[in-house]
Amino acid sequence: MKKLILVIILMIPQFFLAQKKVENQQLIWYGYYNSLKFNENWSLNSEIQERQFYNPTAQHQLVFRSNLERKLIGDWNASVGMTLFFQNPNTPNSESNLTVPELRPDIGFNNKQKLGFLTINHRYKAEARFFHDVENNRLVGGYRFSNFRFRYQLGLDIPIWKNEKQQTIIVKIKDEIMFNAGNKIVKNTFDQNRIYLAVNYKLNNSYAVELGYMNWFQQQKSGTDFYNRDILRFSIFHSIDLKKKKNE
Repeated sequence: MKKLILVIILMIPQFFLAQKKVENQQLIWYGYYNSLKFNENWSLNSEIQERQFYNPTAQHQLVFRSNLERKLIGDWNASVGMTLFFQNPNTPNSESNLTVPELRPDIGFNNKQKLGFLTINHRYKAEARFFHDVENNRLVGGYRFSNFRFRYQLGLDIPIWKNEKQQTIIVKIKDEIMFNAGNKIVKNTFDQNRIYLAVNYKLNNSYAVELGYMNWFQQQKSGTDFYNRDILRFSIFHSIDLKKKKNE
């Protein structure tokens, strides 16, 4: 009897592992990020991201995001914004080519800590997700609230080179975890985790370019199915200081 119980105990982990399905995918993200600084306290941060599968090639997501940011006390900032999100099927081989829009208002807080030559970044964000209604693989009606999502990102900036022209190279390491909340969330309270490693090259005070790799691990609604995505990211950062331009 004891041997039978031992065999059953040993088989339980294998049973659960057998039920877990992980789909591996490869993507490329292209991003443009703009920071419009009005003065010492206020700025408008906007971005456009094009996200595509490759091998095979297919459209995945298109993102337009803007946030109005206010400097608070110390090294804290607060932001409020909106994202317009266009979602294509989550698998590149899908027979459907339906694009579903999403509206995503958010509020966030950011904190920077200097630790010697390192910079530690903390980002806290809460989002409300409104998806367009879909019926029979067609868009119908308008937008309907789906759920809340809470995000925390921990980042580390490591400067490794700088010259007399203030050009710099920075290694960036980030990890972001996201959780869902709401009546429609049953088996996927954990949404996803993103690990990111990149090299950022600051050309001058206005422009920087970045090349990075991200691993995006996401749980599906079933609770037992997951996406494991390897992503190559190309980004351009553009900063415009209106206060500086007025003084010139």
